[in-house]
Amino acid sequence: MGLRASRRDRAARLGPELFLLERAFADCLDRIALVQQRFERALLIGCPDPAWRDRLRERVGQVDVIDPGPTFAEVASGTVVNEDEWLPQTGIYDLVVALGTLDTVNDLPRMFFAIRQSMTENAFLIGAMSGGETLPRLRAAMRAADEIAGVATPHVHPRIEASALAPLLQQVGFATPVVDVDRVQVSYGSFTKLVADLRRMGATNLLSARSRTALTLRAAEAAAKNFSDAGEGGKTAETFEILHFAAWTPTSASNPREG
Repeated sequence: MGLRASRRDRAARLGPELFLLERAFADCLDRIALVQQRFERALLIGCPDPAWRDRLRERVGQVDVIDPGPTFAEVASGTVVNEDEWLPQTGIYDLVVALGTLDTVNDLPRMFFAIRQSMTENAFLIGAMSGGETLPRLRAAMRAADEIAGVATPHVHPRIEASALAPLLQQVGFATPVVDVDRVQVSYGSFTKLVADLRRMGATNLLSARSRTALTLRAAEAAAKNFSDAGEGGKTAETFEILHFAAWTPTSASNPREG
């Protein structure tokens, strides 16, 4: 099992923390409802809550699910897929909803191209992913830990900047891309609680260059102190940047408009 799959399986065992993903999924459903088109077959990429499939099915004739986590895929009656190796059937989906997994694929342009290949003409892509402004307090805390350790190692997966996402979608063949930024601040009483939430999100370090050894006590204390010092009143606000994106596949006819 790959690292991304094992991280998502761990989140499933712990009980997934869904408050950010549910916020994004609800937004996607609202936007889909505004499209003046009946979708016949949808692909849901990333499904940590099996109820999502049923909620999307209320608006779509058929919903297929893929997820890199075996447990999430099984519970949602979906298919386990490593997106970096995914070779989809061509031209079968008129709606693709992608939530919470694309920010950690190794080759994002390839994945978007694969999604594009899986879609029909005049099909709608919508989704959300973490952006480059995510987790600034965590990054600062881990730099403080690295200073104690005397060595710098990557701790957070690099994420795409908001300004680069629409051009990337156009580059792989999508039309009229739109990107909105939602920066959510969440208050934490401790660095430990933040890390626990990230584990339940399946969002801890996936980088091959990450350190394989645990932080020393001094390094861990330095990280916790840096995080605490950045807050006030016993709480520190961490930022999660969510990039909402939408685009169409090209067609000779006009795209349906949102009403």
